[in-house]
Amino acid sequence: MIEKRAAPRHRVFKGGTLTFENSGIACTVRNMSEGGAAIDLDAPVKLPQSFTLAIARDNFVRNCRTVWRSDTRIGLAFVR
Repeated sequence: MIEKRAAPRHRVFKGGTLTFENSGIACTVRNMSEGGAAIDLDAPVKLPQSFTLAIARDNFVRNCRTVWRSDTRIGLAFVR
């Protein structure tokens, strides 16, 4: 398979939170790169066009948008 990503992703297993419209949804971050991440949710959720991913234990906060989704797994791009 040909890698199409601009930066390589690294496998992780970290708890995170998606925040938007004064609400938060728990997620599991499965892999990350400089430009994005893949997350798992417990159930399918409709997300707005942009939202924030936070990983509290790493003091990590990024604005995001959805690039792809497959049921409960979502690919995110970090927005600068």
